[in-house]
Amino acid sequence: MLHFWAPHLDPAHPEDCTQPERYAIQVVSSGAYLAIADNGNALVEVASWCDAHLFHAHDAAVRAARELNNEGRGPVDVVKVELDVPKTPKHS
Repeated sequence: MLHFWAPHLDPAHPEDCTQPERYAIQVVSSGAYLAIADNGNALVEVASWCDAHLFHAHDAAVRAARELNNEGRGPVDVVKVELDVPKTPKHS
């Protein structure tokens, strides 16, 4: 089972994880990126990294890519993407 989410990296709470880099999984043969299907039970290929599932941590992306490759669903690779994450002031 793939684990694409971790509570300590919740995108709903960006002030807890504001690093501007993210990681996507790219299908080597097609150049497409992987996203989670609307039903949440499958992976789909998308043309742009903007539509792909983005990982906050490199280790999590590498772990998922290795799992996909080991299951014969690759070859896939991890690519780094840079986001412009605005800094939000901390509220007291």
